[in-house]
Amino acid sequence: MKVGVPTEIKPDEYRVGLTPGGVREYVAAGHSVIVQAGAGHGIGASDAHYLAAGAAIVADAAAVFTQADMVVKVKEPQPGEWTQLRRGQILFTYLHLAPDPEQTRGLLASGCTAIAYETVVDRRGALPLLAPMSEVAGRMAPQVGSHFLEREHGGRGVLLGGAPGVRPARVVVIGAGNVGWNAAWIAQGMEAEVLLFDRNLDRLRWVDQIHRGRIMTLASNQLAVERAIADADLVIGAVLVPGGRAPVVVTEAMVRSMRAGSVVVDCAIDQGGCVEGIHETSHAEPVYEVADVLHYAVGNIPAAVPHTSTYALTNATLPYIVELADHGWVEALRRDRALAKGLNTHDGKVVYREVAEAHGMEHVELESLLG
Repeated sequence: MKVGVPTEIKPDEYRVGLTPGGVREYVAAGHSVIVQAGAGHGIGASDAHYLAAGAAIVADAAAVFTQADMVVKVKEPQPGEWTQLRRGQILFTYLHLAPDPEQTRGLLASGCTAIAYETVVDRRGALPLLAPMSEVAGRMAPQVGSHFLEREHGGRGVLLGGAPGVRPARVVVIGAGNVGWNAAWIAQGMEAEVLLFDRNLDRLRWVDQIHRGRIMTLASNQLAVERAIADADLVIGAVLVPGGRAPVVVTEAMVRSMRAGSVVVDCAIDQGGCVEGIHETSHAEPVYEVADVLHYAVGNIPAAVPHTSTYALTNATLPYIVELADHGWVEALRRDRALAKGLNTHDGKVVYREVAEAHGMEHVELESLLG
């Protein structure tokens, strides 16, 4: 199978679908790889590195989309890429279709077989291809929150760890999954006062055992969240519904209760956001104000550290892409039920139920395609 890696064109996106090491694995397995010239520039991987790993370099994205049997990316295809996809071609990338009807229609019109990293679910219910970027986004959230709490950047002028005799910042993290736990972990390491909310008491017990009380774990309910947010310097939203739109858990009223110069970081923005009324921002213009509270809603947070992110992502995606290349999508999905759950669209039809429900569309059952 011929695997194609185009340059990412989403604004401020510096990651790439495969590292040179990933290319070497596919070539060693008997497949060919084509990489768009300059695709690895953001991670310090030159065309020479990809050539040495066994890839062929093509001049532009059109050559990748025209020649590749499977296109491997990082971010969802942009409008100019939808029209280059075709029936019979596999697209393997993050999609986040539930909050994005326009992209959903674009993929359906292309007829491609679109498999989403974020909806691959293993036997334990874990999200193996979402996890590495969730970990990076979670670890970055306190870092960017701390940055925008600085007075020069519009914040209250609060140091996350405080100082001797001065209270540290209060950080409220909503959601104890991979994003939330990593965010709470790093914030605690920066010596902030950290409150971590979740409805899953077993998950909270686990966090409490790991961190031995250094992170305050709280059962999530409306009143408790309202009270915590009103006294927070930094709120990190980390709520996820796999493949579906993120629920709103931070209301406009809660935001208005916060002190001027406080910061909200919504890590769920690529799934529509868990803060009421929030809209996506970019690395070039990462924040805006509502009720004197800074809102950070960058949809590709890990792109700020593309070297770390790309290598972490390739480590996770590598076995699955080899499966697809070795066996084709039908047999690969039959053999691997975790991978099968990643199928979102095929031949102009929605396959993933939550995406169909989000857009009021009909869907086809996966089993009907696998036979």
